Amino acid sequence: MTNVHYMSATQLLDAYARKALSPVEVTRSALDRIQKLDSKLNAFCFLDGDAAMANARASEARWMRSAPIGLVDGVTTTIKDVVLTKGWPTRKGSRLISTDGPWNEDSPATARLREHGAIILGKTTTPEFGWKAVGDSPLTGITRNPWSLGHTPGGSSAGAAAALAAGMSALAVGSDGGGSIRIPASFCGLAGIKPTLGRVPYYPPSAMGILGHCGAMARTSEDVALLLTVLSGSDPRDAYSLPPIAGDFREGIHSGVKGLRMAFSATLGYASVNFDVRALVVDAASRMEALGAEVEEIDPGFESPRDMFDVLWKSGAANAIAGFPADRLELLDPGFVEAAREGARFSAVDYVKADFVRTRLGKHMAEFHQRFDLLLTPTVSTPALPVGTNLSDPALERDWIDWAPFTYPFNMTRQPATSVHCGLTQAGLPVGLQIVGPLYSEAMVLRAAAALEATIPAIVWPDPLSGEASFA
Repeated sequence: MTNVHYMSATQLLDAYARKALSPVEVTRSALDRIQKLDSKLNAFCFLDGDAAMANARASEARWMRSAPIGLVDGVTTTIKDVVLTKGWPTRKGSRLISTDGPWNEDSPATARLREHGAIILGKTTTPEFGWKAVGDSPLTGITRNPWSLGHTPGGSSAGAAAALAAGMSALAVGSDGGGSIRIPASFCGLAGIKPTLGRVPYYPPSAMGILGHCGAMARTSEDVALLLTVLSGSDPRDAYSLPPIAGDFREGIHSGVKGLRMAFSATLGYASVNFDVRALVVDAASRMEALGAEVEEIDPGFESPRDMFDVLWKSGAANAIAGFPADRLELLDPGFVEAAREGARFSAVDYVKADFVRTRLGKHMAEFHQRFDLLLTPTVSTPALPVGTNLSDPALERDWIDWAPFTYPFNMTRQPATSVHCGLTQAGLPVGLQIVGPLYSEAMVLRAAAALEATIPAIVWPDPLSGEASFA
């Protein structure tokens, strides 16, 4: 049982099928690890051990009959606290939302996990309404990075990433409105995908409108492909949901990248990048070329959409709290209140103008992908920030989007984009490579991520109690 915490979902399912391991053993071990570590990390805002164990016993009985009910039967999973879970509160990291409910509905992602027999351990922490890319809120306090307790795991899928990197769970459901899956995946040495808009139905819709995507996180890209297969499919509650997929995103995931045309841009033509980050992603691009991909160093050729994203994002922040009484806003993160106030000052014309920029950017990238199958970039321009800070360089930055310039453009374009671990900085902090594909190309994006993973030395995951971590 020593290594069960870091077994992949794929390995767990194989062990269940061989009756070499039981969902009861795995779930009990996960709950013990959470009890031991979460006081240090603060990854969970809600935990239901009794329900998890009851579901694990039911899963064990199914596996003993060799009759699993779905693709992730018996696999430990967490759900970000912006995704509805029937019977459990969804407070979105905010003291504005009461625990009273009623909590009588599952979001599509939760419903799909239940259909496939997943063991849902609990809800993971998020900054209020997922508004920023670091992991703290007035409701839950600071969530910490298992690689270094003095650093953030990133956000807004903060607790999801911390739980995965600490071996508390095998899979995690996150959401991403500007990088909220990919940023913590990069900061914590994980894999995570923001799929094409609508691939995973999202209900209730994000306060940030169609910037918001629901997606999958894990420690390997194969597990991300497994979870994405489970979560995908249409749902009438999401007006943008796509038709069900035929097949499985794991099909062909290990078939390599030979012949794929890849563009590599270390800056997108306008971003500043940390020296260690740049060196690691340049090396990752070289690895892709060594695997047989045709890699060309070239910028995609669009100007920074920062200011237009800012309009869309902060208008969404204003929308998120529009229905709450003004005298209760003192309960909120002051930074979120300021972002919402800025958003409320934008006019309808400002918003429509920003949305037209978003549309033109999508057209530009669709044309770019006529030449290139994939675009490679850093996921984030910096390694994990110290806890308690929102900026990596206050002299040059105003908001989190200034140190995360690579992720949000592809929320605007609706494209699939994944982050895959590509190495450690000299200080021992993880770095991710972002792989962006044209609309509906999740399988190709994840295939490229899996190919890179196979060239990177296996991770020795961190011990959050000692702070030690290294490559094997």
